[in-house]
Amino acid sequence: MSLESVRAWFAKHAPDIEVLVTETSSATVAEAASTHNVEPAQIAKTICVRAGGEKVLLIVTSGASRLDNKKFKAFFGVRPRMLGAEEVLALTGHPVGGVCPFGLATPLPVYCDVSLKQFEIVVPAAGAGNAAVIIPTARMAELTKASWVEVC
Repeated sequence: MSLESVRAWFAKHAPDIEVLVTETSSATVAEAASTHNVEPAQIAKTICVRAGGEKVLLIVTSGASRLDNKKFKAFFGVRPRMLGAEEVLALTGHPVGGVCPFGLATPLPVYCDVSLKQFEIVVPAAGAGNAAVIIPTARMAELTKASWVEVC
């Protein structure tokens, strides 16, 4: 279902982008980098977090970056709380390892960390632990209506 929602999303919004399904896993940054022959930092990992009360959002960041609680709090006014795998699946429609800002089950705000700006092309997951897309960084941000932040 998740992979199909991502395929449908790209068919509608960016039919020129191919969803790549591989024999090997790309569920972790290291696996994705190896599978797609890029450096780990070029993997665009998507983190689903709660920012206070009921606000849930997606942070897309470089695979080599870590969320910085102080920077997150400075920007959003609260500390981030990581969601469990079941809640991530329920909100995004994507399993952990395939979470991405495309084809979401629930509309969520998307934020891209500036750590991605060093790359012309990034490789985010595409709804499954063995699916990804290769996409220009700026286009990913544009298509997902992402805001740029510095939270890593």
